[in-house]
Amino acid sequence: MAALAVLLLLVAASLAAAVEGGAAWSFWPPPAGDDPYCLSWRVMVEANNAKNWRTVPPPCVGYVWRYMAWGQYARDVAGVADQIAAYAAQLAAGDDGLDAWVFDVDDTCLSNLFYYQAKQFGAYDPVAFRNWASKAICPGVPGMAQLFQTLKGRGFRVFILSGRDEQTLASSTAANLAAAGFASYDRLIMRSTDYRGMSSVVFKSAMRRQLTEEGYRIRGNVGDQWSDLQGDFVGDRVFKVPNPMYFVP
Repeated sequence: MAALAVLLLLVAASLAAAVEGGAAWSFWPPPAGDDPYCLSWRVMVEANNAKNWRTVPPPCVGYVWRYMAWGQYARDVAGVADQIAAYAAQLAAGDDGLDAWVFDVDDTCLSNLFYYQAKQFGAYDPVAFRNWASKAICPGVPGMAQLFQTLKGRGFRVFILSGRDEQTLASSTAANLAAAGFASYDRLIMRSTDYRGMSSVVFKSAMRRQLTEEGYRIRGNVGDQWSDLQGDFVGDRVFKVPNPMYFVP
C-alpha cells in the first residue's frame, strides 16, 4: 500500500501541472467527513439510485479521493475485471469474427482522477475537460488494458464507444488509448456533429444499433456510467466499473 501511495504521488505530480487550476491538486485528501454517510452515498451512486447529481457532496470530497487513490477503487475494478474475464471464458468467439465487446473510454479505459480531484470533484466544465483530454496524458484505469488484451486474445472484436467529441478529440483520444495499452481495438466510435446535444443513452444506443446492423453480436458491454449500459442493443451482459466522481445522464 505504501508503494502504491508513493507511485500515485509521483504520477500525480507530473499530471497536476497539466490540469487547469492544478494548484488545487493535493496528494493528501481534505479532512475526513462523515464516512458512513459518504459510503452510503457511494453505494446509492453505484446502484443507480442517486441520479442527476452534479457534484460530489462537499463532506465527501476527501472520502471519494481516498477511495479512488488509496487502493479500494483499484481492488473494486479488479473485481469487475475478474467477473468479466470469468464470463468471457464461458463464451466461444465464432469463426465469423462477429462476436464483440463494447468499452467506454473515460474512467473505463482512461482515468480522469487527477483532473477531477484537482477540481474537487466539482461540476462538469466542457471547455476545461476538452483541454485536459486533448493533452492525451490520462493513465489507464487499473487492469483494464490487460482485460482488453485478454478479450482480444480470445478472438473477440472490441469496439471503443465514447461520448467525447469526434471533431476536437479524435486524434488525442486515439493517441492516449494507444499509450495506455489499448492499441489494437477494432474501431473507435466517437460523437460526431450529428449527435451533439443528444443524451449519452440515445447516442450510444444508436451506435450499438449500427454495430448490430453490421452483423456484430455484442456479447458484453463495459462502462463506468449507467448511461453507457442502458438503452437499446446493450448486449448480452453489461458490467459497471465503479465511478463516484461524476454522473453522466
